[in-house]
This record gives sequence, structure tokens and C-alpha cells, in this order.
Amino acid sequence: MSTAKSQINAMSKSTREAIVDKLRACQTDEQLLEFDAQFNIEGNLGPLYIVICEFLHNRTISRAIAAKWLKTLIEDRENKLRIVSVEN
Repeated sequence: MSTAKSQINAMSKSTREAIVDKLRACQTDEQLLEFDAQFNIEGNLGPLYIVICEFLHNRTISRAIAAKWLKTLIEDRENKLRIVSVEN
């Protein structure tokens, strides 16, 4: 088991709820991406997409909302990869 996964599983209920609340507060893709950047810098749980996947697995969040968040994060990553590949 990876360190990030064990930290997510050991996360307190209040921490899980706080992260979910912050995610749900993101009304636009830009807000979600800002939260992602902040979470990945300040957090020690691993990348936000892993946390979202674990929340989905543990049924902390709905499939629809998880899909929306993950789609936004994946599209952003794909766009960044395209930019890097065009520059090279």
C-alpha cells in the first residue's frame, strides 16, 4: 500500500469532511484547479486526484461529482502536457 493511500485511510472524519466541503465550494473549473494546486503544495496526503478517487471508493462522494472533478483535473493535465509537447 502506498503512503498516500494509508494517509488517506487514516484521515479523520473531520478532515475528510473539510476537504469535501472545500471541493464542493468550488463553483468553477478555475476554482477547482486553484484548490488542486494549493492542496498539492500544502497537503501531505498526495495528489488531489488520488484523494478524490479514495473518496469515491469509500463512497464519501457521489460518482457524478467525482467524475466532474476528475474530468476537470484530467483535462487540465492533458492541456499542460500538450503545451509541453508542442514546446519541445
